[in-house]
Parts: sequence; C-alpha cells; structure tokens
Amino acid sequence: MNKKKKHLVKTFSLLLGFFVLCGGISIAVYATGGNNTKIDEKLNINKEAVADENAEISKDETVYVIAGANGTAKKIIVSEWIKNAIASEKIQDETELENVINIKGDESYTTEGDNIHVWDAQGNDIYYRGNIKKELPVNIDISYKLDGSAISAEELEGKSGKVTIRFDYTNNQYEMMNIDGKQEKMYVPFSVLTGMVLNNDNFRNIEVTNGRLMNDGDRTVIAGIAFPGLSDNLNLKKDTFEIPDNVEITADVTDFEMAATISIVTNELFHNVDLDNVDSLDDLSGSLDELTDAMNQLIDGSFELYDGLSTLLDKSGEMVDGINQLTTGAKKLSEGTGELGDGAAKLQDGAAKLASGLDTLSSNNTTLNAGAKQVFESLLSMADSQLADAGLTVKKLTIDNYSTVLNGVMSSLDGKTVYNMAYNKAYSQVESAVRAQEAAISSKVEAAVREKVLEGVLKAIGQPMTAKEYEAAVKGGKLSGETQAKITGAVEKQMSSSEIKDEIAKNTKLQIKNLTDEKMKSNEVKSQITKAVESAKSGASGIAALKTQLDSYNQFYQGLLAYTDGVAEASSGAKELKNGTESLKKGTDGLKDGAKELYAGLNTLKEGSNALIDGVTQLKDGAKKLSDGLKEFNEQGVEKLIDAVDGDLNGLINRLRATGEISRDYKSFAGISQDMDGSVRFIYKTDAIETSHNETK
Repeated sequence: MNKKKKHLVKTFSLLLGFFVLCGGISIAVYATGGNNTKIDEKLNINKEAVADENAEISKDETVYVIAGANGTAKKIIVSEWIKNAIASEKIQDETELENVINIKGDESYTTEGDNIHVWDAQGNDIYYRGNIKKELPVNIDISYKLDGSAISAEELEGKSGKVTIRFDYTNNQYEMMNIDGKQEKMYVPFSVLTGMVLNNDNFRNIEVTNGRLMNDGDRTVIAGIAFPGLSDNLNLKKDTFEIPDNVEITADVTDFEMAATISIVTNELFHNVDLDNVDSLDDLSGSLDELTDAMNQLIDGSFELYDGLSTLLDKSGEMVDGINQLTTGAKKLSEGTGELGDGAAKLQDGAAKLASGLDTLSSNNTTLNAGAKQVFESLLSMADSQLADAGLTVKKLTIDNYSTVLNGVMSSLDGKTVYNMAYNKAYSQVESAVRAQEAAISSKVEAAVREKVLEGVLKAIGQPMTAKEYEAAVKGGKLSGETQAKITGAVEKQMSSSEIKDEIAKNTKLQIKNLTDEKMKSNEVKSQITKAVESAKSGASGIAALKTQLDSYNQFYQGLLAYTDGVAEASSGAKELKNGTESLKKGTDGLKDGAKELYAGLNTLKEGSNALIDGVTQLKDGAKKLSDGLKEFNEQGVEKLIDAVDGDLNGLINRLRATGEISRDYKSFAGISQDMDGSVRFIYKTDAIETSHNETK
C-alpha cells in the first residue's frame, strides 16, 4: 500500500469513528476509485433489508467529489443503493445520473421518459453508479498562508515556516419557508466533518479551531467540524453564540507536504430533531432543568465522596488494630507451612509414575489410527469399484463424503426419478430418430399447404376447384398458358410470405411431436423404460447394503479416534499434573519463605500506618476541592446556559422545527422518486500536496 493510500484509509477510519461518536450516523462508504463494491460490503454491514409491515423501498446515496488541493470539484461520482425491503419485482427509480452501471448484480433497467429508470429488480436490492454535472449543495474552499501571506497549494509544496490552512464551507442548498409570518431563506442543516493526517516530522505545534487533535507519536490526526448555514437558520447573533462554519489549522512546518484530506457532508444529524411536543417556553426550559438536576446530582455525589473519606479517616485507627491482628496470624502461617511441603513431595512422586504409564500408552496412538484409516480407505476403494461396475459415475468416496454421496445416489434411484429419467432418455432417442426425417416431413407439410394456397387463389379468381381438379384441367388444356402463369405467380408469392413459412414450420414441428408421441406408446419403448426402472430398484438395494457396511465400520473408526484422543489428552494432563506437582513442591518451599517475609512486611506496615492516615487526610482535602469546583461549574456554567435562553425561545423553537423539516425533505442529490424515502451524504477527497521524492512512494 503506497503512502497516499495509507493516509487515506487512516483518515476514513478517523471520520467514521467521529461520526459514530457524534450521534450514531450510519455511513455507507465506497472507494473513491476502482471497484467500489468490496469496500461498500465491508462498511455497510446491515445491507439485508428486513421486511415488515412498515417496510418500503428507499434509496441510500453516496456522492464522491474528487477535488483539487484548493477544494474545487473536478469530478463527481454517485453510488446509489436502492433498498428493496418489500422484495418488489419492478422498481421505478428517478435519477439524473449518466452512464449508469449496475455495480453488484446483473439486474437490468429500461428508461421511461426523462430521468425514469425501471429496474427489473427480481426482489433484490439494486446497487448502481453514475456521473453527474450539477452544482454541489456545499462548496469547500481551501486556502493557505505562509508566514501570514496567501500562497497557492502548488507554491507551498516543500516550503517551511508558519502555515495556516483554512477550510471554508458554503451552503448552497436552501428553501424559502414561512417563519413567524415571514418568508425566510432556510438552509439544509449540513454538518461537515473534515479529517487529515499530518506527519510529525514536518508539522509541529499544531493547533486547530473547531476541531480536535490526536497524536500517536509519528502522526497527528486532525478532525474539524462545521455547520454552514445553521447559524443563519437559528438567527443567532455571532457575537453572542457562534456556530462554526469553517475549520482552521496552524502549525510550524518544515518541507511542506500534505496527504489527501477527506470531508464528509451529511444532513442526517438533524433528521431526528423532533420538537412536535415542545410548544412552550416551559417545555424547552424543562430540558435545561434536567441538565441542572444532573449537575446537582453530581455535586451531591461529590459531597458524599467527601463525607465517605471523612469516615475513612475516622476509621483509620481501627485499621491499625486490624494490622496488629494480621501480624499475629502471619506468624502462625509461617510455622504451619512445613507440613504442607511433605505432602507435596509425595504427590509429586505419584504424578510422575502416572505420566510415565500414560505416555507409553499414548505412543501407540499414531500407529493404531493409521491402521484403522488404511482399512477404511480400502473399504471405500472397493465400494468405488462396485459402483463403477454397476455403471454409476460418482465422486470418489472418502471418509468425509461417502455418506452424502451414497445418499444422493440412492435418492436418484427411486422409482419415480428413474422412471422420469428413463422416459426422458427414451423420448430424446425417439425424437432424434423422427427428426432425422424432418426434411421429408417438412416437404409433405409444404405440399399440403401449397394445395390449400392454390385452392384459395382459384377461388379468388372465380374458378373454384380442388388442386386435383386444377391439375386435371391443366393436363386437359382447359386453361390458357397466361392464366396458368398468373395462378402460379400468385401461389408462389403467398408461399414465399413469412406467414406461410411460419405455418409450414409450425405444422412440421407439430407433425414431429405427434409422430414422437405415437412411437412412445409402442411396446418396444415401454419395455425399455420398465427394464430401466427394475434395474434401478436392484441397484438402490445394493447401494443401501453397501452404505450400511461402511456406516458400521465408520462407527468403529470414530470410536477409535475418540479413544486415542482421550489417551493423548490424559497423557498430556498427566504431564501437566506432574509439572504442577513439581511447581507445587517448589511453591510450598517458597510459601514457607513468603510467610516469613509476610510476617516481616506486616511489621513494617504496622510501623507505617501513620503515613497512611496522612495520605487519607490529603485525599479528603482533594475531594473537598472537587466538590467546591463542581459547585462553581454549576453556578457559572449551567446557570449561564439557563440565562442565555431568556429571549425569544418560541421563535427559536419554530426555527428548529423548520430546520428539522427541511433536513428531512432533502433526501437525494441525483434524484429520487416521490414515493421513495432516502438519505444522502457527500464525501470530498482533495488532492495530496507532495514533494517530488514522495510521489512514487
């Protein structure tokens, strides 16, 4: 994987992680080039639509924007996933895409009118891709400064100094909506998440506005977020409360180069904004009250922590008495470990003898298993020969497949199946024999049709007679040569028409079928089918007996394998027991020494208990500071938040409702049917800025 691709994958991972953290937004990501299907399968885990009573057809759209280093779009690729939750056979889809390609299945489509595609879905989901030339709902403008002066991306390559990279996002997608009796421009509430990876060898002292940094030692990962147009939607004064619509990164740079950046633009964050039940100031204030209650609980908890530590401090004296009692017990433990060591030595000797005996028994496992397998394979080879002698062609029998293969053969030899096979084979042979005479049959059919055509022509010219009567009239010289020529020409013209040719072909085919069906009723053919059925019954009986013999040996063989596995497992366990008893013996020796050390250590702990009391006192003082700090946060932070909504909250509620409504209305960039639900997100990938020596890495 080249350097560019590594950065791109890491940036994608970063962005997806941030979206999960920011509200559980589901993102279906395709690759920015090449075969998109594999990545789509990896990232879109839940692709199987689950049909229920509320199921419907919906569209999931991902728009890929390939952009230059300044953010200008160069190419737009759109990937569509139509979720056929109701398993419809036909799906009517509306799209403005050109060069539409099915990227996952073989379902085809027909066009009906402007931008209408009717997919032959066959109950499946549809995945397709295409190109489009259309203004994007969000424009990204990337500008660069070096030591405070504007500079292009190309000029910045390889330069060193104080660099500023600024991402400005312009929202172009809006609707005019009625807000408190006035028509206002309301933007689709897109959130933009931009990510990039910077090499710490080139970038130092990195800072970002409206974002976060993550540093793994070698690289710094940056994620910035903005909401272009949202501040205008909510009519907020920027000097009071500012919602970001840009991201800016500054750093000290050496030999500037930068990998591709990825920006994800989506309005899904606002799909679930539901203020239907918020109709008053009290309703909205109630949400802030819940935040206040939670902060009060946190403060109360800090007080409880403080009280608990005070109790711990009071009980420290009792703990010192407990340490004294523990010291006395440790002395008794030290004195009693000697007897445990003698018992461990006897257990060690017995475990060694058991391990030796089982090891000898286990050493014969391989020979025993190999011999049994050889016998089994010989039986299977004999079975292969018997099947071949019976004229049956099947897969080579193995220990693993013999049961499945023989069951399949017996299933194919039941009376009804064999009869159908024998009948079909006989029919094919009889039909082939009849078709060998197709030319003669067709000639007779053509002659009969010609007679009918001739009689029709004679009737049309006012000389009704049969074909034989016409032939007699010709021979008798009753018709002039001119009349005969006219009649012959009329007949040949009709005979060369497609209708007459189709009739001849149809009648020829019917004659072949009738002759075939007639011959199938002959005693000779019936006898042939009966013999095949009787032979199959005899063969099925023999194969059933053969399978019974193989099943019997297989039962013995599997039991033998289980026995040898048990011996091997017992041998292994005995060795572990032997090793464990050795460790136990060593452990008892160590326990004796450890008990002595425990006794000595408790004496030391007893002497240091006063230091513990001092530590608890310091922890208590720290808890008091935590409690005071949380109380200050409640008074200066949460209370300020409550003060900030003393203005026109009803107007804010209306604007939030309108923002949620316009977000839910925007379902597609490339087009969507009116009766179809959908979602869309945009993924912008900018060109990397790399020095020449890294371009091929």
